[in-house]
Amino acid sequence: MDIRIPLGTWVEDFVDWLTGWAQPFFDVLRSIFLGAYDLVNLVFQSPPFWVIILVVAALAFLAKGWKLAVGVILGFTLILVVNQWENAMDTLSLVLVASLIAVIISVPLGILAAGSDTASRILKPILDFLQTMPALVYLIPALILFRVGVVPGIVATIVFAMAPGVRLTELGIRGVDKEVVEAGHAFGSSPFRILRQIQLPLALPSIMAGVNQVIMLSLSMVVIAGMVGAGGLGGEVVASLNRLDIGLGFEAGLSVVILAIVLDRLTASLGVRRKRTRKTDAAAPAADETSVSQKDEQLVAASA
Repeated sequence: MDIRIPLGTWVEDFVDWLTGWAQPFFDVLRSIFLGAYDLVNLVFQSPPFWVIILVVAALAFLAKGWKLAVGVILGFTLILVVNQWENAMDTLSLVLVASLIAVIISVPLGILAAGSDTASRILKPILDFLQTMPALVYLIPALILFRVGVVPGIVATIVFAMAPGVRLTELGIRGVDKEVVEAGHAFGSSPFRILRQIQLPLALPSIMAGVNQVIMLSLSMVVIAGMVGAGGLGGEVVASLNRLDIGLGFEAGLSVVILAIVLDRLTASLGVRRKRTRKTDAAAPAADETSVSQKDEQLVAASA
C-alpha cells in the first residue's frame, strides 16, 4: 500500500500563493533590509581601515581592557594583510543588521513567553523547529520572496539566529526573584513599570547572553548567505569551494573566526560588567545593614 501525504506540494502551493498575494509587502521589506545593510556597510567601508581598527579597539578597551584591545588590533590587521578587509566589513554589516533585527524580534517574544505560560508553550515547538531545520531549507522560500542578493541571507540569518534570544530572555525574566516582584506589586507599581525597572535590569545578564548567541549564530550563517549572492567572507568561502582553493578558503575562514572572537568577547563582557555592577549594588545595602546591626548590638551591650 503506497500512502503519501503531499506535504511538500502543499508548502509549495502556499509559497506560490503568498508570492502572488503579498509580493508588494515583501518588496517593501526587501527595500528596508537592503537600505539598512547599505547604511551600515557605508559606515564600515567609508572611513580608512585604521579608523575602524582604532574605534573597535577603543570599544574593546572600555569593555574588557588592554588585552582585548591589542587582540582586536592584531586580528583586524591580519584580516587586512590577507586582503579580506572589504569582505570582512561586508560580512560584519550583514551580521549586525541581521542580529539587530533578530534581537528586536526575540526580546519582546521572550518577554511575552515569560509573562504567559500559554505563549511559552506555543513558542517552544516553533523555536525547536527553527533551530533544528537545516539552514539551507530557509534559503529556498527566501530566494523566491526576496530574490538573489544580500536580503535572502539576512532573512535566513534572522530566522536561524533568533531562537536563543527568545529562550534566554524568557529564562532571565523567569529567574528574577519573586519576592522582589511581589515587593513591586506591594508598592503599587504597574506591571509595565515592574518589567522596566525590576525584571529587565535584573535579567539583563541573561538577555546579553542571548544577544551573544544571536550574533554567534548569525556569523555561522555567513557561508550560507554567500551561496545566495550575499558576498562578503561567505562568498569567498563558496568561491574557494568551487575552485578547490585551499588558501582562499583558509584566509576567509580565519577572518570569520577573528570577527566571531571579537564580537563574542565584546558582547560577553557587557553582560559580565552588568552582573558585577549588580553584585556591587547589592553588597552596599548589605554592608550598611550589617553596620546598623553591629551598632544595635553595641547599644544593647552598653545598656546592659
